[in-house]
Amino acid sequence: MRVSTTDPISGADVKNPEKSPFVVEGSGEGAIKIYFENEENKKAYLEIETEHPGEDFTTNLDNPSKMGSET
Repeated sequence: MRVSTTDPISGADVKNPEKSPFVVEGSGEGAIKIYFENEENKKAYLEIETEHPGEDFTTNLDNPSKMGSET
């Protein structure tokens, strides 16, 4: 697990992460533990809506047309 002690909302370095709020995003080796300066910043972070394009495979962006010098 990776650890970030930079609050993503304020951009400030969290001085005492052991006593600070945090969230864990992801799982396993790819997970990241993100610390916040305060509960308000954690709440603001959790309220940010995100898109998950890797979970929506209904659109195929493949372009089957040959391009330029391809023949």
